[in-house]
Amino acid sequence: MDNNKNFVLNIGRQLGSGGHAIGTILAKEFGIKFYDKEVLDLAAQESGFSKYFFERDDEHRGFVKSLFNSIIPFTSSGDPYGNQLSSESLFKFQSDAIKKAAERESCVFVGRCADYVLRDHPRCVNIFISANMEDRVARLMQNLQIDAQEAEKRALEGDDKRASYYNYYSALTWGEASTYHICINSSVLGLEGTADFLKSFIMKKLDL
Repeated sequence: MDNNKNFVLNIGRQLGSGGHAIGTILAKEFGIKFYDKEVLDLAAQESGFSKYFFERDDEHRGFVKSLFNSIIPFTSSGDPYGNQLSSESLFKFQSDAIKKAAERESCVFVGRCADYVLRDHPRCVNIFISANMEDRVARLMQNLQIDAQEAEKRALEGDDKRASYYNYYSALTWGEASTYHICINSSVLGLEGTADFLKSFIMKKLDL
C-alpha cells in the first residue's frame, strides 16, 4: 500500500469491554494488520531485549524500576535512549516499533498509547471503547474462568493501571472524550454492532 494512503486505527479500551475483539473485527473488515500484544514482539526485535521485560512492563508503570531499583547500562554513553533499561526506555522502543509498523502498512493498534505515539499521523482514527460493568464482568468471567467478585475487581484494577500508564506517558487523560475522535459503549450495540458502527465512522472520517 502507498505509504501516503496508510491509515491507522488506535483503540483504547476498558478491561472487559471487548475492545480487542472489536479491533480484530475491524482489522478483518478493512483487510489490515492487527496489533495488540504483537507490538511487544516488534519492540523486543527493535531493542534486542527479551520480550519478557516488555510483557512485565506492558501498560503498567514501574515494573523494571521495582525489579532492578537501579539503571542497567547497555550501550555506549551517547545512546539517545538514556543508556538504561527503564520503563521509559522500554516505552521508547515500543513507540518506535509502533511508528515503523504504521509507516509500513495500515493497521489497528489496541492500547499502548498508540493514539498518542501516532498523534502526528495524517490518517488516524482514535477510538475509546467502554462497556457496562455487568457486561465487562460477564466477559471476564467467561474469558478468565473467575467468579463475579474477582472479575469486577480485575476490571477496576485494570482500568486504574491503564489510566496511570496512559496519563503518565501521554500527558492526556485516558478515557476522556476529548482525547479521542469517538467514544462508544459496546454494551449498546454489542461487539459486532459496535464494529459495524465504527466501520461507518472510520470510512467517513478517512474518506475511504
